[in-house]
Amino acid sequence: MCRRWGGSFYAGLAGEKFEIGGKESITAYKSSNWGERAFCQTCGSTLWFRFLPTDHRSFSAGLFDDAAALGIKKEIFADEAADWCRLRGDHPRQTGEEVMAEAREAGFTFD
Repeated sequence: MCRRWGGSFYAGLAGEKFEIGGKESITAYKSSNWGERAFCQTCGSTLWFRFLPTDHRSFSAGLFDDAAALGIKKEIFADEAADWCRLRGDHPRQTGEEVMAEAREAGFTFD
């Protein structure tokens, strides 16, 4: 997930564990051969990034009324985080290369 796209933290959720309301106001587009991005047509807010190899979606944490209640289960692209937003705690961390290697192991290519 490019931090320049949203500039903040994201909450990653498995595809089957959530419901999306207001679908008529959402535009999603394939931003690469491995990713999809979505935004609100009404206000322009960034909504999610979907990693196509695993169907994993990362939502802007600011979309949730109580984002702190979600907790941190795993941090991805941890090696690429800006110095001012390093997360504390003993949660699992994956580097960008580890995330991409996981996708390649699942048979996905990034050509």
